[in-house]
Amino acid sequence: MTNLRSKGILFKLYSWLPLIILFISVLNEFDLNYLNLDYFSFNFPFILIFFFTLKEFKNFDYLFVFIAGLINDTVVGLPLGISSLSYILICISTSYFRNITIRPNPIKDWFYFLFILSLINSINYSILTLFFSFNLVLMSYLVNTFFTFLFYIIFVSLFKYYLKGLND
Repeated sequence: MTNLRSKGILFKLYSWLPLIILFISVLNEFDLNYLNLDYFSFNFPFILIFFFTLKEFKNFDYLFVFIAGLINDTVVGLPLGISSLSYILICISTSYFRNITIRPNPIKDWFYFLFILSLINSINYSILTLFFSFNLVLMSYLVNTFFTFLFYIIFVSLFKYYLKGLND
């Protein structure tokens, strides 16, 4: 593999790739409705934010994560700040988990992700139904939590491959 550090601008772009992908994913509002799958959705930004905050990635700044949440609220049509609150809560809880963990374990990370994901989705559901009177289907939140939890392992392997390529 070619050494990316000698490439200059290519290495800079490669090192900022997770943040670029985060902004693309919140601008895109990734949706699989065209596949006619009724109960299938997952939250890619949650996976991305959790992993790169857990690995303490240097270019993954919390301010950029907050701005990505504001953009997501604008694109999806949620009250401004709901996604930002969710993203920042993921960052805070993940940095706490990173600081108390002595030996990292992918299975522990995975189940902690499930806990955080369930907590964030329940907070979102509660705020949107109680304060903003949104009519939300609880089943869609459960399905989203389930598939996001399952896809975490797949994306973690891809992200680890990315970090390995970055450190070479």
